[in-house]
Amino acid sequence: MRYKMPYVTHAVDLSIIWPAPQVFHFLHQNPIQINQGIMEKSSSGYEAPAALSYEQQLKETGKSEFQETVGEAQAPSSAALKVAGLHDEGLAPGTETRKRIEKRLKLKLDLRFSILIFIYILNYIDRNNAAAARLKGFEEDLNLTGQQFPTILSILYVGYILFQVPSNMLLNHIGRPSIYIPIAMLIWGMISVLTGVCHNYVGVLLTRLFLGVVEAAFLPGALFILSKWYRKDEISLRYTLLYCGNLISNAFGSLIAAGVLANMGGKLGHAAWRWLFYIEGALTMFFALVAMFMLPDFPHNSKRGFTEEELKVAQLRMLEDVGEIDQDSKDEKWHTGFIMAVTDWKIYILMGSLTTCVTGLSFNIYFPTLTKTLGYGTTETLLLAAPPWIFSCLLALANSTHSDRTNEKFWHSTWPLLMGIVGFIISIAVPPEKKAGRYVALFLQAGSYAGYIIMYTWMSSSFPRPPAKRAVALAFMNAMSQVGNIVGSYIWPTKFGPSYAKSYGIVLSMFGATILLNLWFRMILMRANKRLEEGERAFDEHGDTLERAAALESTTVQDAMRMQRGFRYLV
Repeated sequence: MRYKMPYVTHAVDLSIIWPAPQVFHFLHQNPIQINQGIMEKSSSGYEAPAALSYEQQLKETGKSEFQETVGEAQAPSSAALKVAGLHDEGLAPGTETRKRIEKRLKLKLDLRFSILIFIYILNYIDRNNAAAARLKGFEEDLNLTGQQFPTILSILYVGYILFQVPSNMLLNHIGRPSIYIPIAMLIWGMISVLTGVCHNYVGVLLTRLFLGVVEAAFLPGALFILSKWYRKDEISLRYTLLYCGNLISNAFGSLIAAGVLANMGGKLGHAAWRWLFYIEGALTMFFALVAMFMLPDFPHNSKRGFTEEELKVAQLRMLEDVGEIDQDSKDEKWHTGFIMAVTDWKIYILMGSLTTCVTGLSFNIYFPTLTKTLGYGTTETLLLAAPPWIFSCLLALANSTHSDRTNEKFWHSTWPLLMGIVGFIISIAVPPEKKAGRYVALFLQAGSYAGYIIMYTWMSSSFPRPPAKRAVALAFMNAMSQVGNIVGSYIWPTKFGPSYAKSYGIVLSMFGATILLNLWFRMILMRANKRLEEGERAFDEHGDTLERAAALESTTVQDAMRMQRGFRYLV
């Protein structure tokens, strides 16, 4: 049997790192024929034709889809043929038609995805409203004692952790986020309402557990959807806009809670904290209906709100971004992406970094409590809790915009964490009676979220293809990092107050660990980029680089062929 593989002008895909000895055995045992950019083994090695231009590569790929490295040849995929036809229709990069369509496409996307910000606000409000309810009789009415309140906070993350990966795998398989996410919203809004009718510890514990199960669908799903539409030089700003929903929820959640807790006590015979769950749950259910009409699906199957040209450009943008169509093969098994993700050890480094960072950010859960140490009443405390998060949101937008422009991740994630560390030190050193200094420290602590957000954009750009792997990787890392929220729920016991010096010492060390892990991850990607560059340079000089390129990161030859020449990981 004669095996064919295209001439490799792509860099090595480091997304799969396990050795594949059968590939190297195949290279030595089987000829590789030259035909329109295809190499053939000769006595002197592998002979390569002149490198094809990017446009020629697209056309050649469309004319003859590359064959499997090992196994029977496959027919060209319809997706590849469709993308190959885009250049024939005047949609090549730089043309006036392309610029006009792309500008219109991004405007539509930004407008339609703006609903994700509101969803995230409601997602976080429903998740954290117990902290505000605590200020107005929540613990007393439910007769909570000891560690029961921290357990109520942490139990949510059990379901949240366990169901993120299955949820994203299901979303990728169904391919209809416009239906999947709104249905999840309706369910978690109803669960939030039901929390308000609970009268004991067990009832609240169960509602919080199921709330975490259903809320697991949103954040990893939203990250995955955005990664299907935006290039890596655009994604930081969009992820930040999404996470502004998180930051704004801390601000407006406090304002809503202040109004409800101050004015709804005793209405229709219900305590004010119960009204908080009723009202915020109802808001979520309303926005779920709005989301059904606003959210798009994926570029290859969206129909509502986009022209045919816009959808073609959307697919072409993602092809150009990494060098591969952003769509899973129809023959790909449902578990393929899962296996690819969990066997990539780079994921575990970034996952560890995210976990320590989330643990360090656990002050967020107790922010109303920390603000109350300033010595003001309930309403004043909730109002004072809002400005630090508005500051954090503005800081995050500026930081992510600069990160996109410079294509830099490590330092943009590090300096906000260092600022947070300064805030922790101030809170430790300044006595409780020094209100101004401690309030400034809260601003610095909230600003550390700007670095956390960059870490998520770094995560997406470091595991670009295939979509099935990216869906699992995003969910897996986000899910496991939520262990930090479980641990963080127990870092701030009342006995550590009012200074909470011990608590601040713990989260300070967590930020330090995060920076060190990020530095390690950066060094790995820098080394990978160097090897990619060496592989490309060596291939230009010798014809036998296919085997060497695959060996650089223990990837398969097929994956070595997939990546666009010139691809580099963002560091």
